[in-house]
Amino acid sequence: MYAIDMPTRFRGITRREGVLLEGPAGWAEFSPFLDYDDAESVAWWRAATTSAQDPWPTPVRDRIPVNCTVPVVAPEHAARIVHDSGCRTAKVKVADPGASLSDDADRVAAVRDALGPDGQVRVDANGGWSVDEAVEAVRVLDAAASLEYVEQPCRTVEELAVVRRRVDVPVAADESIRRAADPMRVRELEAADVAVLKVQPLGGVAACLRIAEQIGLPVVVSSAVESSVGLAAGIALAAALPELPHACGLATTSLLSGDVVLDRLVPVDGSLPVGRVAPDADALAAVAADTATRERWLGRVASVRALAEAAG
Repeated sequence: MYAIDMPTRFRGITRREGVLLEGPAGWAEFSPFLDYDDAESVAWWRAATTSAQDPWPTPVRDRIPVNCTVPVVAPEHAARIVHDSGCRTAKVKVADPGASLSDDADRVAAVRDALGPDGQVRVDANGGWSVDEAVEAVRVLDAAASLEYVEQPCRTVEELAVVRRRVDVPVAADESIRRAADPMRVRELEAADVAVLKVQPLGGVAACLRIAEQIGLPVVVSSAVESSVGLAAGIALAAALPELPHACGLATTSLLSGDVVLDRLVPVDGSLPVGRVAPDADALAAVAADTATRERWLGRVASVRALAEAAG
């Protein structure tokens, strides 16, 4: 079990925790966020156990183009993240309760300047706007950076559908797929131009491939801010997709102060390699969870596993 500090607050947290599993196919990760209850964490457990037990699909590419991720930071810091990443696409977090639209615009503009005119800038609101706020924000942010797309501008899939019809910037769905009772509602309501898929919340690589086939939209594979072990499963999904028109959101080890491997997965020339990753004993020891955290995760694993077995 690991507990890794995060230098910059991201998604409301400053520490990432998880459990590593080993099976006949290799190592896997179980790391649902703390705001996921046991029932919602069952998909994460299935993703981990299937990754440990079953081979991943045959890849059709050996490297995956990725975006860097820019948290809610000052413009100067945002530009430095982009420069240091080597990526030609950047995803910028916006709509944070502690930041104004003007703050977001300044951050997005700094990212555009750092990338230059040929780079791609996408923004992620994590459902933080109302419909009217989203329409206004997209107008302002697109003027600042000529956006590739806006990810999850509003909370519900119905709101996404309305926003998509009122803006010129493409809309990507994330939470409306991974936290939805029916991910296909995005397709039925024509609520998005891009589907963001995350392996753990959606039940594993094979489950995501089925969703990608059924949803009929271009796919961006994104991480759940895992260690390199968990991140490798997202890379495997991206490697197996028949088409990959956009850079993927998998360059997230930069958000962590450590890792469970010595040679962590970081982009080189804007891409990541495809392949299994195994933890290193020394690296894992350096980020090992303390006793209280370990006991909490042991209890969580037992509860989630019991729910998964009862569901069949």
